Amino acid sequence: MSIPQSGGGLIERHEDLAEYLASGCKPKSDWRIGTEHEKFGYCKDNLRPLPYDGPRSIKAVLEALQSRNSWDPVFEGDNIIGLTKDGANVSLEPGGQLELSGAPLENIHQTCDEVNTHLREVKSIADEIGVEFIGLGAAPIWSHDDMPRMPKGRYALMTDYMDRVGTHGKQMMYRTSTVQVNLDFSSEADMIQKMRVSLALQPLATALFANSPFLDGKVNGHKSWRSRVWRGLDDSRTGMLPFVFEEDFGFERYVEYVLDVPMYFVYRDGKYIDALGQSFRDFLKGELPALPGEKPTMSDWADHLTTVFPEVRLKKFIEMRGADGGPWRRLCALPAFWVGLLYDQSAMDAAWDIVKGWDAETRETLRVAASEQGLQAQVGDINMHELAREVVSIAEGGLKARARAGANGMIPDETHFLNALKESVESGKTPADELLDHYNGDWGGDLTKIYEAYRY
Repeated sequence: MSIPQSGGGLIERHEDLAEYLASGCKPKSDWRIGTEHEKFGYCKDNLRPLPYDGPRSIKAVLEALQSRNSWDPVFEGDNIIGLTKDGANVSLEPGGQLELSGAPLENIHQTCDEVNTHLREVKSIADEIGVEFIGLGAAPIWSHDDMPRMPKGRYALMTDYMDRVGTHGKQMMYRTSTVQVNLDFSSEADMIQKMRVSLALQPLATALFANSPFLDGKVNGHKSWRSRVWRGLDDSRTGMLPFVFEEDFGFERYVEYVLDVPMYFVYRDGKYIDALGQSFRDFLKGELPALPGEKPTMSDWADHLTTVFPEVRLKKFIEMRGADGGPWRRLCALPAFWVGLLYDQSAMDAAWDIVKGWDAETRETLRVAASEQGLQAQVGDINMHELAREVVSIAEGGLKARARAGANGMIPDETHFLNALKESVESGKTPADELLDHYNGDWGGDLTKIYEAYRY
């Protein structure tokens, strides 16, 4: 979840809203890659989730990261709730999932170095205090009541609201983790094509990165339970956005969608003001019940944009939101997959040729099938495993065409970051399949073995 936005004056015109999104347009030479990932922390001796406070806690990890590695702290009241440094930030999800939101970087070599540095920093602290972290799409054993509550006003409001609008919202908040990548666009037309390709293929990303087959200590019947959770959260702010594929889609159409999403809050003077279910359209008119007579700033609009959760989210950049959190090496595979597809025009055109004939029902059915069956999904004549083979090959071609060298020129391009996905394509097995094989095989149904086997 996002750190509160800041800056920006009053919204003077309706057009300011779309212009805010359009201000993200930049030439291809300035395109960057931002990778985000979340992970669960737990106490090594008892396998319990980390509390916020105490000698073995989220707070202890944040404070050590700050003091040892020159991060600047972010506070809410007297509580440290995040860190910032050089365009990156570390933040907390509602159940204590620790998230790195990486800086915008030029290539995947850099973003993978950033991920590796962060994980090494966290592990050095964790080892000292008897803590470990694990990359999974959903907490495999802990119940909702087991999860700690982070001291953030935004999360308190959201928790109270979730049961009013869906069935799985609190599971999403407290017991799931993801890896995401944020990418740029050059123009409205470029944004449109990227949104369409990435929405259509987001189910494939869900299938390839499926890593949450357990919940409440047992097999849950899905390869990606995290993906299933998002279908039961809040239909007003989640989903596959069918309107993106309509002729009139652009920045303004996305604005109209977001304006129809009920608000969560307004952030003022370090506090979250309850605006649950209220309308940003009323806010624009100075008629928001939570703040009578007050009109929004651009930072209020930026905050509201963070409260919509479609499979692909548009801000001043595009967020790919379909993948489960996972093992160390897959954290670099996700940006490789999407950069290969979307940062080379020939690759993006080839991907569009595959998906342009799919209708909204096909895309939604693929989304459901991906969460349930992963690479074994079959929707009409679309075989997910064969689709993966074709699309990963296209992504590899896109990375070769980019030819961004690493290791002082010793590595010619970024294609090796796709190796984890190529292995899945060859074997037909995703992390979820491997977890189930262990559970039904050498673990003998003992799910506690997942912690030692899959820790960072």
